[in-house]
Formats: sequence, structure tokens, C-alpha cells
Amino acid sequence: MTKPKVLISDKMDPNAARIFEERGCDVDVITGQTPEELLKIIGQYDGLAIRSSTTVTPEILDAATNLKVIGRAGIGVDNVDIPYASGKGVVVMNTPFGNSITTAEHAIAMIMALARQIPAADARTQAGEWPKSAFMGVEVTGKTLGLIGAGNIGSIVASRAQGLKMKVVAYDPFLTEDRAVELGIEKADLEDMLARADFVSLHTPLTDQTRNILNRERLAKAKPGIRIVNCARGGLIDEAALKEMLESGHVAGAALDVFAEEPAKENPLFGAPNFICTPHLGASTGEAQVNVALQVAEQLSDYLVNGGVTNALNMPSLSAEEAPKLRPYMTLAERLGSLIGQLAHGNLTKISIEREGAAAELNGKPITGAVLAGLMRQYSDAVNMVNAPYLAKERGLEVREIRNERDGAYNTLIRVTVATSQGDRSVAGTLFGKEDSRLVSIFGIGIEAELAGHMLYIVNDDAPGFIGRVGSLLGEAGVNIGTFHLGRREAGGEAVLLLSVDQSISPELLEKACKLEGVRTVKALEF
Repeated sequence: MTKPKVLISDKMDPNAARIFEERGCDVDVITGQTPEELLKIIGQYDGLAIRSSTTVTPEILDAATNLKVIGRAGIGVDNVDIPYASGKGVVVMNTPFGNSITTAEHAIAMIMALARQIPAADARTQAGEWPKSAFMGVEVTGKTLGLIGAGNIGSIVASRAQGLKMKVVAYDPFLTEDRAVELGIEKADLEDMLARADFVSLHTPLTDQTRNILNRERLAKAKPGIRIVNCARGGLIDEAALKEMLESGHVAGAALDVFAEEPAKENPLFGAPNFICTPHLGASTGEAQVNVALQVAEQLSDYLVNGGVTNALNMPSLSAEEAPKLRPYMTLAERLGSLIGQLAHGNLTKISIEREGAAAELNGKPITGAVLAGLMRQYSDAVNMVNAPYLAKERGLEVREIRNERDGAYNTLIRVTVATSQGDRSVAGTLFGKEDSRLVSIFGIGIEAELAGHMLYIVNDDAPGFIGRVGSLLGEAGVNIGTFHLGRREAGGEAVLLLSVDQSISPELLEKACKLEGVRTVKALEF
């Protein structure tokens, strides 16, 4: 049997090549190639191990006629065209947990640097001054650290902060009471946490839900004298608003390792008082680089030799025989998970995935993985059907799978129910024909709709004239309606309106929709 052949095209720890060889792969280490040079040789390889220097373009993928898997030693995969790789049948993996400790320690270092104004004191001392009276720091002992995100890295920061005798309060939609107790931290909503925290550290990915999570309004309501650290993702903080808060003194200090635009050669925060920054060094330690190199070698060799899938960004855990039959169910499941993730409010503690009729006869794991991927993708930019169950478990989300063989109103049905602090919320969908997925119930109200593209969800009082008002509002805004779906609990009671539109709904238009007579809830959805 011919051994799989792997190319390491970027500099990484030499032990990575050893692992490939020990696990049954032939490996070549050829770094520093131009795209033209890589094009000439990539066709002979089954696997490609990269860091950030190699860019995997459609041209490279077209030439990679034998390529089966790409492994990125690190988290970011901006240098890989994942949709094109998916179309070519190439699995893309990363190593999201190899630099967790390093990033957490960088956040702690930033907290200490803020508390004692170390960078400014160092600069003035080395300039020949002796400004001892100019710097009056604060102790971290006894202070409250607020976390935005208590997942893998956030939980490590919590542990380190507790070692410094800090009290830790966390905001995380997926943090359960049991997990909070296990971590020894307190769970709180975002506004309450910001009002109490002396320091805040962000550990959440950048998604539509988390973009500018620390905006002007929230910063203004934060505890006066708060200090803010971001070693997660640029774009989580309104940088212009943060500068104003630093200048006014409302925010006592800020330390950023990441920026909305990188490389950050210019930024409004540069020169702001009590501001510390580093050039995205969160993962920059020798240990972290060794970890991610070894992990990518283990993952790629496992896939090429045994078919094991770990941390894949574009592939569900499926056998070749199951894939054609399960694919439409997984599409339906992922959209149901995404829908309930976008609509369910409050802390999510439990989720049940119920399969009924024909769906009950199928392998439930990929369907569960698809639901969790859709759900968790609202909060993480590195979720897929393979790692979503792990991430859900890590955050304390209890997952229950239910298989019902009973005959129902539909030949096949998938129902997803989440338990939130505000009660259970449930959505259900079916397949028409073999592949046409449809929503058939939302929060107990029957409604038939395709979940795709840009959509507008409205809960309103069932009354004459409401549909006309919605249509007029969208028409005046130049928004074209593609499909129109209605459902209601009872005549004159609660009603649901689900529209597909040809463009995303602006915040200004959402605000106007909220003010329509009879509106209870309005939400823009994306699928």
C-alpha cells in the first residue's frame, strides 16, 4: 500500500515531520516557495501542512489533483479558500486549542501591565527620567474580573485570575450554572457584569452577534475606572468610542493585542492615555508554536491513514455510504439550529434534537452535529459539524437526542428544543420530496417556510392591516420581498410573519419595524 504523501510548506517545529513519518506518511519539508513554485509540485501530495505564509488559492487547489486534506497549524484560516476547497473535496482542518494557554497568559500579562502602568513607566525610566511619583498603580487582589466569554481560553484566564485572588464574573450565553460552579465563577448578564467589573477581558470570536459588543452605550454604562483587555479578536470593541472613554477617564486603561484592521499601522487609539498595545502576540510563544505543529501533524496523519476527522472546518463526520442520504437532513438540521440560535433569548442550558418518522431511521450523530453547528455558529467563527458537540459540552450545554418511530403529521420530522432561562423554545422542520427542507413550526405556531438567505422575523398581534403596513415599510425602504409566510396561534392572538428579502435588513429599518403598531418582536435572520 502506497504511503500518503504530505508537504510541509511553512516553517514549523521539526517534530511535526517526525510524527508524520512515525504514523505512516512520507513527508517533504519545502518552505519559502513562491506560488508558482508551489503550483508545480502540489499535485503529488495527499496532504498539505501550513501556517500563515502559504496561501491556498483556487489556482493551487486546481493544481492539487491528489490533495485530500489541508492542515493549518493555528486557528486562523484566512489564507485558505475554504469554499473552493470544499468544492474540490478537500478537507480543511485547524488547531484551535493549541495556543489556549499562551493566549490566556498574554491576557493576564496585559491585566498586570495595566494595573501597574508598566510600559509607560519603562519608557520614561529608560529615557533618563525617574518618575516614581508619576505612577500610582492598583492591586488586582480583591478586584473583580469580568469575562466576555468563558469557553476554552476564558476559563483558563478565570483560573489564573483566581490564583491572583480576583473575583471572576462572566457573561457567556452558553455558560450553565453547573459549569460556572465548576469553574468557581459567577454568571451574570453583560450589563450587570460591566457595572461591577474593575477589569474586563474579552474571549469571544468575532461574529455578527459579538461585533462591537463593547459599543459606546455599553462602555458608558460600565463601572467608572474600568480597565479593558482584548486578546481575542479585533472588531469586538468600538475603538473610536474607547478612545473617547480613555480621554475622559471613564475607562482607566485599555490593553489590546488585536485591532479591527490589521496590521494596525494607524489606529485612533494610538497615543490615547493609559493605552497599551501589542501586535497580535497572543499565540506567539515557542510552546504554542510547538503545540500547534504537533497537533496538525497528528490530525493530518490520522485522517490520511485512518480516516479520523478532528477540527475539520468543512466536513461532517460521515461515511461515504451515509453521505448522500443524510446530506438533506443535515442541511435542514443546521438551519433549524441556526434559527433557534438566532431567536432564542436567555442562557441556553439544554437542547434536545428529536427525530421522527424516516429521520428516526438514520444515523443521528451527524444530524445532532449539524444542529449544534448551526446553533453554535451564532457565537463562534470556527464551528463545524465535527467540533460543535465538543464545544457544546465544553460550555456545559446538555444535549439530548430523542428517536421517535411513531407516525406523525409528516413522513419525516426534526424538532429542536432549547431550554432557556425564559422557558423552552422549539422549532421543527421536514423534507418535501427528497431534498426540499421546510420549517413547519416555530415556538408552537404552525408556519411553512424555506429557511434561506436574508429573512425578517416578526411576532405581532393578529389584526387587520398589519401585513399592509409591513409591506409598505419595506417598499419605502427599497427592500424587495421574495416570499411571505404567515402563522398564528389563534384568531386575534399572537401571529408570526416570516419574510425572505433580497438584501440584508439594516438596523435603521429594524428600528422602524419595531415601532409598527402591533409589533411584539422583530429580528433579522441570516442563513
